[in-house]
Amino acid sequence: MTRPLLLLTAALLFSPPLLAQQIQRQLGDFDFKLGTIASRTMAQGLISPSAIGSFHGGLDLTHASGWYVGQYAPSMGLTSSLQVDSYLGYKQRFNTSLGYEVGLIHYSYPDISGNDSHAVYGGLSVFGSRLGGALNDTPENRTGTLFADFGQVPMLGVGLTVKVAHHRLGTPFTIGEGSQVESFNDWSLELSRPWLGMDLNLIYSSSELSDSGCDAYTGLNTYCESMVTLKAQRSFF
Repeated sequence: MTRPLLLLTAALLFSPPLLAQQIQRQLGDFDFKLGTIASRTMAQGLISPSAIGSFHGGLDLTHASGWYVGQYAPSMGLTSSLQVDSYLGYKQRFNTSLGYEVGLIHYSYPDISGNDSHAVYGGLSVFGSRLGGALNDTPENRTGTLFADFGQVPMLGVGLTVKVAHHRLGTPFTIGEGSQVESFNDWSLELSRPWLGMDLNLIYSSSELSDSGCDAYTGLNTYCESMVTLKAQRSFF
């Protein structure tokens, strides 16, 4: 998708007359979605909007055979660098409670040259929960991610999502008095709940690195050291 088309999509996403969080249309054998949240696919768990002050949205096209393509912008470039995540995948259900999914994500930054990367992913949908993993291998950083979305936790009425990642640097990072960081782990736990038309998210994130070691951090979280973030967001539609 070209940048003009992406901006047109953004204009549609932020148009005030639209009242739903996601527009869905049936186009022959295709299911088309346009929304301010990532698609229902496993890719959603591997695409994370910026924590603060971001505009985001995307589209998804799924064929009746199980193949799908989509594009999502975690950041439209209004408050940070433009990021565009494009994905292609295949999903299939064995029955109403069990299914699987595999695919490929391309992470691109049109405003920054040389930062593009790819990840392959796959997972299972089991009784309303999604369990998956991804591998992103670049010369700078090889990352393996495990992802679990448990849906609404009974009795508590909140959604629970967990991510854990292992990062191995292509070139060890030297810190302090000659010590080096060759690899590290990081993780996040998110509780979510709708409230008064808003999506409330309580996020705890952390990593193995601290102090000067954070200079080497290039993980999945916004911050290197332990952080609790309360995020409230209202969809434009």
